[in-house]
Amino acid sequence: MIDHRWELWLIGWGASALLLAVLYLWQLRTRDATAVDAGWGASLVLCALLYALLAPGCVPQKLIIALPVAIENLRIASLVRNRLGRGEDGRYQELRRRWRAKGREQLTFAIFYQAQALLAVILSVPVLLGTFNNDRIAVVEWIGLALWIVAASLEATADRQLAAFRRDPANKGGVMDRGLWSYSRHPNYFFQTLTWVAYALIAVAAPYGWIAFFAPALILYLVLFVTGVPPAEESSLRSRGDAYREYQRRTSVFVPWPPKR
Repeated sequence: MIDHRWELWLIGWGASALLLAVLYLWQLRTRDATAVDAGWGASLVLCALLYALLAPGCVPQKLIIALPVAIENLRIASLVRNRLGRGEDGRYQELRRRWRAKGREQLTFAIFYQAQALLAVILSVPVLLGTFNNDRIAVVEWIGLALWIVAASLEATADRQLAAFRRDPANKGGVMDRGLWSYSRHPNYFFQTLTWVAYALIAVAAPYGWIAFFAPALILYLVLFVTGVPPAEESSLRSRGDAYREYQRRTSVFVPWPPKR
């Protein structure tokens, strides 16, 4: 067992950095960076497993925080894995074009990959804190687990609905506005953010557990202002035009809400 949180955190960082370095070399050979999205989720799975194995907390405490994080991020990584071999994600094609024009394509990709490893290990802190807890499972932790079950289930439902819509050739070029997507333009991002709130609730019972709430705050910022909603909205407007503008007019951007008539 490892008795110091920072030592175990550094082990998690090293493992994540190694994983993303391997994926970077894969990108160097294939010129396809799509797998970096799977690497981010896989790094969180790896950290959760390492913390559960090496932290000194009691087994129930380690399982109640490590299993939800591992299950959720393994699902996300597997979704990305299913996209591999179908051509590079459009986001990375655009980044590759920009970075190549500046003469620093591979250097910037190398930095980008390691930034993903660092982000994953920073977001793994709720798991780290929770796996050092030796107390009995508190009521707030059961609330967090219940929230995770609901949020993860609805996030998976939103992903399945979108995947089914995209599989139907009749929907090509159309706007997904059915099911959960009729209440929010990004229900997958909303429920994913709620899973991070759940992790923080589970971790808050541990010593220094209040620190865990920085994770859902960071996820919310990234989703709303950086890597989530803005590029998705821009891409949809570019590809679907007025049909998507009408969808924007009647549908909440993030929090599920009854559509405007």
